Amino acid sequence: MPTIRIIIHGCNGKMGQTVASVAAALPDIQVVAGVDKFPEIKQNPFPTYGSLSQCNEQADVIVDFSNPAALPDLLAFAKERKIALVIATTGFSQDDIKLIEQASRTIPIFRSANMSLGVNVMLELVQKAAAALGNEFDIEIIEKHHNQKVDAPSGTAYVLADAINEVLLNSKDYIFGRHSKNQRRSKSEIGIHAVRGGTIPGQHTVVFAGNDEVLEITHTAYSRQIFALGALHACKYITKKAPGLYGMKDMLNEQAAVTNIYSDNQQALITINSIPDSTTAIAQILESIAQHNINIDLISQTTPVNGKVNISFTLPRKDLKKAMEAINGLKTLFPSINLNAYEDIVKLSVEGSGMAQQPGIASKVFSLMAQQNIRIMAITTSETKISYIIHPLDERKALEALMEAFEL
Repeated sequence: MPTIRIIIHGCNGKMGQTVASVAAALPDIQVVAGVDKFPEIKQNPFPTYGSLSQCNEQADVIVDFSNPAALPDLLAFAKERKIALVIATTGFSQDDIKLIEQASRTIPIFRSANMSLGVNVMLELVQKAAAALGNEFDIEIIEKHHNQKVDAPSGTAYVLADAINEVLLNSKDYIFGRHSKNQRRSKSEIGIHAVRGGTIPGQHTVVFAGNDEVLEITHTAYSRQIFALGALHACKYITKKAPGLYGMKDMLNEQAAVTNIYSDNQQALITINSIPDSTTAIAQILESIAQHNINIDLISQTTPVNGKVNISFTLPRKDLKKAMEAINGLKTLFPSINLNAYEDIVKLSVEGSGMAQQPGIASKVFSLMAQQNIRIMAITTSETKISYIIHPLDERKALEALMEAFEL
């Protein structure tokens, strides 16, 4: 495994020191240099400079836990050296964000207001809750941090609010605290509240308050190590990427490209041939099967040839005889149809939420089956799932090949 060389920008701050400590325990990460406005205040096991211009070490990526004011110099250095960037600093202005977007046309940049993997899963959870609860529940965000944190509300609080507002078609206004407000809460509000005290690494709670019920989704950070680990995961991810702007969702989706592989050997396959190319005809056939309380899956249809189409689908093997009787009973309506039934089959499914964002999964599955000389009898795909039919004798080697390829 190749070693990834990193420069820590803001290395003498609390997060910079945590990143250095966590990186020292990882065999595939090497800190080659650090940069900090106050280079002498810490004794680091790597060269430390007061500015990026003094740093001549060769590196693959810069991880930034510094200050928004340092952004122009950071971007200029990274672009000149063609080094990837992981930006974990928060508190950027809209102009700063535009600078980051412009630089990402030249170099790969990973930016996240929160490097915790848990927080980024929380983002998906609050979006699902907002979609389900809609405008029936009031939404409040409460974030707590240590007494040294400068920006308030936190960048993560804004990201949570934006994620919720996106689902609600940007219909909400952000209200920051309610000091001196002598009026009732509006349904169009998302309240955002900041608490600062002690050494709290970070806590974010989204409250969905309805009539006589409350749903709270909370993430609590108990140490800075979780943010350091997330940043170092991002370093490994971004060094493989082309120029562009990436975030935690991109990384998580890629990691979750395939999360589950399973097989079902209690299925049968039916192919109905020479059906008239008519939506009405297909509807009548499927309705006849439904009337026999038979659930079907993996439906695929050929393109029309000479005014006829073929349809294939899977069904529970126990229902095969009923389905064949139902279809054969339609021959008076559609004399041209005939069917093939395959009782000895296995249905394999490969699924993962990240498949929608990562191309090449279907290609990889076909290549693996070709390498194993496994014939695919039928296949259907969706954004997050591929299901295909093979012979039972090929089940074990297909599963082993897929699990090895996708590291499951």
